[in-house]
Amino acid sequence: MPTRSSTRELAFALNDVARLLRTCADQKAAEFGMSRAKWAVLARLDRFEGLKQAELADMLDLQPITLTRLLDGLCENGLIERRPDPGDRRAKRLFLTSAARPLLERLGILGGELMDTALAGLDASRVAALLEDLSLIKDNLRRSAQRREAEQRHG
Repeated sequence: MPTRSSTRELAFALNDVARLLRTCADQKAAEFGMSRAKWAVLARLDRFEGLKQAELADMLDLQPITLTRLLDGLCENGLIERRPDPGDRRAKRLFLTSAARPLLERLGILGGELMDTALAGLDASRVAALLEDLSLIKDNLRRSAQRREAEQRHG
C-alpha cells in the first residue's frame, strides 16, 4: 500500500501536470486565435457530433451559460452550427462545419506535439501502463462521486 506521503505527492503531481497541460494547450490554441475551451468544444464535437448542448456541457463539465458563450463565438466564426433536434423542438443539436475540419486537423497536430513533449522519455509500454492506471483512478473517483450523489438524493 502506498504511504500517505506518496499518495499526497501523487495528488500534487496530478494537479500540477493537469495545470501545465492546460497552460501549454492555451499557448498552442492561441497560435490559431482560439482558447483551450473552444478547442475542447470542437474536439468533443469531432468525436460526438450531433450532441445536444446540455449533453456537451455535462461532458465538458461547463455551466450551460459558459458553453452558450463559447458556442455563440464558434457559430459566429463559422465553425459550428446548431440544427433543430427532430425529436425535441426546443433542443438544438451541434455540428461542425466544413470550415472546422482543417482547423481541427492543425489543432490535432499541435496537440500531438504537446503530448510528445509531455511524454518524452516514456516508452509506449509505460505510456500504456500510465493510461491504464489513470483510467482506474478516474473510474474509482467517478464511482465515489456517483455514490455521494446517490446518498445525497436518498439521504
